[in-house]
Order: sequence, then structure tokens, then C-alpha cells
Amino acid sequence: MENVFQARNKAKSTVYHMRDVIRDRASEGVTFRLRVPSLQISQGEKIALIGESGCGKSTLLDMLAFIAQPTEIAAFRFRPELEGEAIDVARIWNKRRMNSLGELRKQHIGYVMQTGGLLPYLTVRDNMSLSRSVLGLAQNDTVESLARELGIARHLDKLPETLSVGERQRVAIGRALAHEPSIVIADEPTASVDPFAAEKIMSLFIGLAEERNITVVVARHAWRHIKRHGLRPLAHHTPRSKDRRTTQTVVNG
Repeated sequence: MENVFQARNKAKSTVYHMRDVIRDRASEGVTFRLRVPSLQISQGEKIALIGESGCGKSTLLDMLAFIAQPTEIAAFRFRPELEGEAIDVARIWNKRRMNSLGELRKQHIGYVMQTGGLLPYLTVRDNMSLSRSVLGLAQNDTVESLARELGIARHLDKLPETLSVGERQRVAIGRALAHEPSIVIADEPTASVDPFAAEKIMSLFIGLAEERNITVVVARHAWRHIKRHGLRPLAHHTPRSKDRRTTQTVVNG
């Protein structure tokens, strides 16, 4: 497995390029706007979006994963592979080609949800193998190797309900990495565990991503671990209108 990842070209290229991208959401007469004047993320970078709940972290992650459609787009390009051409995501959104976006997500992106999102009726092995099965990839030793690195090899034939919260998050990380994606997006991956477990899980996660030259975008509430793991924080601020009916988060990076 190491040869597969080591063969990946280490040269830097821009994976995400966003310019003047806006996502609006309204509820009970109050409007929330996420605005991204400019954002560029390079291959192999480790990015952190830090902020409290409701500031737009998950919304930005969902746009990067092609789940949430922007309300306005000036430019949104995606280049998951160094040898490939940049993909005009704005054009795909505008043409409502959702299947194309789903294929991009399935092939190139791994997603770690805050709650793990494991299927309760599948074993750990089958949960981790799911992304490979969907893509029709060979069932080699990738899952077993990741499980060993994540310290969950002894749990491969167990159901998620028999594992601790921290162990389930390790399974979720393994699942996100198993199909060898170019990008892994993680939404508060350690929010449900104690600080000691969180540090250990983050160290494993970032270490595995670095070995594979995977681009990482992670949302977190606090600054803990960010500098230690070499993550680049995105600059953002959240002003509120005088009538308090509009809140806007502006993200640059």
C-alpha cells in the first residue's frame, strides 16, 4: 500500500480556488450569509476553520464537498489530481449536474462527520470497505493496514455499537481514507471525545494524511492542536447587522 501513496507526485497545485462565493440561509426572518471573497487550498495542505457553532464552518465544508450549493458564484474551481485539468465547479452547479458533482465527491473526497456516521448494521471492516466497494476498487489489504495504523485491527469484525466513541471516530477516519482520496474533509472529528483521546485521534489522522499527501480541511471549535499539527487557520470574522436580522461570516484564505 505504501508504494501506491508514495508514487503520488508531491508537487504542489491548487486543489480549491474560490472567488466571491456566497451561501445564504434564512430561518424565521433571520438571514445567515457565508461569504468567501477568496480562498485557495493547495495539494497536501492542512487547513483549519476555527469557530463556534453557527459561524458557518459546516456550511463551508459542505460547499467544498459539493453538498451545499452556493447562492452566488464568481469562480469555483477544483483540481483533485496534479496531472488533471481544473474542473469548473461553478459551471456544473449552474447547469444543475448533480450526478457529476456526486461522482467528484465519491472519487476524490473522504468525509469524516462529527458523529462518525457509521452504518450500524455493518461490521467495522465493511464500514471501512464501503467507499472502495462503491468505486469498484479491489478488496486488497488497504482496510486491514489502515485498521492497524489506527489501532482498531482487533475490532474489524465487530459492529460499531460495541466500540467506544473514540474507536468509532477512528473507524470513520479509516473509512474516509480507504478509497485513497485526494482530499479529506472533517467536521469536528473529535468533538465527542475527551481531550486526551482527541489529541491521539488528531495525531493519527494528520499523520496518516501527511504520509499520503492528502489535503485536509478540518473544522474545530477550539485552537487546541492546531499549531501542534501544522494546520493553517483560515481567517474569518462574523459581523451582525444593526437590526440583528442578518449575520454574515466572511472567510478568506
